[in-house]
Amino acid sequence: MATVHEPTVVGVAHFNAAEDAAALRGAMKGFGTDEDAIIEILTSRSNAQRQAISQAFTHEYGRDIIEDLKSELGGHFEDVIVALMLPPAEYLCKELHHCMEGMGTDEKVLVEILCTRTKKEIAEIVEAYERLYNRPLAEHMCSETSGDFRRLLTLIVTAKQQGARDEEAGVDQARAAEAAQQLYDAGEAKWGTDEEIFNKILAHESFGQLRAIFEEYKNISGRTIEQAIKAEIAGELSEALSAIVECVENHAAWFAQRLRDAMQGLGTDDRTLIRIIVSRSERDLAAIKREYEVLYNKTLGSEVRGETSGDYRKALIALLGPA
Repeated sequence: MATVHEPTVVGVAHFNAAEDAAALRGAMKGFGTDEDAIIEILTSRSNAQRQAISQAFTHEYGRDIIEDLKSELGGHFEDVIVALMLPPAEYLCKELHHCMEGMGTDEKVLVEILCTRTKKEIAEIVEAYERLYNRPLAEHMCSETSGDFRRLLTLIVTAKQQGARDEEAGVDQARAAEAAQQLYDAGEAKWGTDEEIFNKILAHESFGQLRAIFEEYKNISGRTIEQAIKAEIAGELSEALSAIVECVENHAAWFAQRLRDAMQGLGTDDRTLIRIIVSRSERDLAAIKREYEVLYNKTLGSEVRGETSGDYRKALIALLGPA
């Protein structure tokens, strides 16, 4: 199953950046803040339109719109709005940086961001990270992770330099059969597992090519690649490789499961909830909503409503679009 393009946010047709900037300035000036106006404007514009509003705001008022919004808003509602105002690659860089800073590293966030993006998206993140933090993403990551997991992530973020295949390259069936055989020989067919082969193939090939490889694998082995990974590989590496496989097979279902995990149990993982809804809203959030309902027999909207409140809830529900 290919990555589908089913956004819930597409921007508005008759867009006027200066008008929107003026409306937002009005919503923040004077006594009290008009949160509804802020939600209505920013959740219905595309990220490109929001960047244009940001420029118009600075041009017109000599002010930074993100700083103004931060001074007016608070809590998770502020987090959603600031996430919407950042260029997508910069927002994901901030999330990567946050998950590696301080005590311990949140490996699940590294997997979620790095194992599910296309080669082009990864290249944009790598470029933005160095610009924002003055150090390469690969270097920061190497200091925070270890072993085969570290090697996989490093291969993913340095894939461009190593001539990895882009989505546009098309599928080479003969190479797919060859790679499937290599995976079989490196895992099920031998005693012990050669993780390096798994890392190299899964980090380097495009999602389209991987789909063909996994089909060939099933022909050779009689098992799915996912069954093989679970049987042959353990720990963080197994989770990361499984994420790649699941995203190749059904991107939307993988993110639906991640959203479910963020809302289950004691307390809500608001950071993950915001990150997925904001970062997928112009990609495949409509498909994620559909998969969520198929998997859990509940709408994503009803679950989000149950876990959030106030303007924070309103902003997320607006991004989710009609039920």
